[in-house]
Amino acid sequence: MENVIIIGSGCAGLTAALYTARADLTPLVITGIMPGGLLTTTTIVENYPGFVEGIDGYQLMTNMQKQAERFGARLRTLSRVESVDLSQRPFAVTVDGEKILTKTLIIATGAGHRHLGIESEHLLENKGVTYCATCDGALPMFRNKPLVVVGGGDSACEEALYLTRFASVVYLIHRRGELRASKIMADRTLANPKIQPIWHTEVLEILDVAKDEVTGVRLKNNQTNEETVLDCSGVFIAIGLIPSTQLFKDIITTDDSGYFVLTEGSKTNVPGVFIAGDCADKVYRQAITAAGMGCMAAIDAERFLQDATE
Repeated sequence: MENVIIIGSGCAGLTAALYTARADLTPLVITGIMPGGLLTTTTIVENYPGFVEGIDGYQLMTNMQKQAERFGARLRTLSRVESVDLSQRPFAVTVDGEKILTKTLIIATGAGHRHLGIESEHLLENKGVTYCATCDGALPMFRNKPLVVVGGGDSACEEALYLTRFASVVYLIHRRGELRASKIMADRTLANPKIQPIWHTEVLEILDVAKDEVTGVRLKNNQTNEETVLDCSGVFIAIGLIPSTQLFKDIITTDDSGYFVLTEGSKTNVPGVFIAGDCADKVYRQAITAAGMGCMAAIDAERFLQDATE
């Protein structure tokens, strides 16, 4: 029987692994089909403390994994959790057909970016197509260049406002005629002279795959059906995130958007189950905050186990 099973291997999961390993709990980490999480798809991370010149996202996650393993964390790479039974303790976690019992569970399954669903978006990811202005906006390839943000909610407005620090102009493309963002955020966005909204418009294609870099977008007005091409050097897609919480539906409490609801610290409505990272965080969504939540979940799990033995 395991002391701790950690589902997820991003910043939250591997930080939880590091802390529980150092507490001599020998955690078992189920990595999922993308070991290291979304950060492995980021070419350079410049805002994670301690790396003056920045660090490749894949390298950062590799370092975190090695650090956790150094203290005794065990990883089941490319393994997937098929089901969980949290109705009684010990919990039962089925991984690739094998049922594993555990005293505690830390869920750090993260969230996935909602995609436009066009081929060029996938082909140009990390070559001018990105999903995080805070992560990538300051890169040299985007400085003093025209940039596009796709979306109309608070996240899209935040991305657009952040990018005004670096871009020559920010085009905010939205399929509706008004922003879905909160009034204060929408007003602030539309008042910024560097932001130019383009209403009733959808992205048909991101250009130019042949040059291996973004040179523009092909747009369609969904009221007139008119198609146009807009030159730009980067496309920031901010149409929402999808928390990876479906496996635990009707077991662990979630909000209307599907994010886990925490009761205290990292605790859930199921005693012995703890949450870390973007599957519960829909506000900050940064590597450093995910790591911090991983630390919290690990400490909460350690204390839970200690209390159970007293």
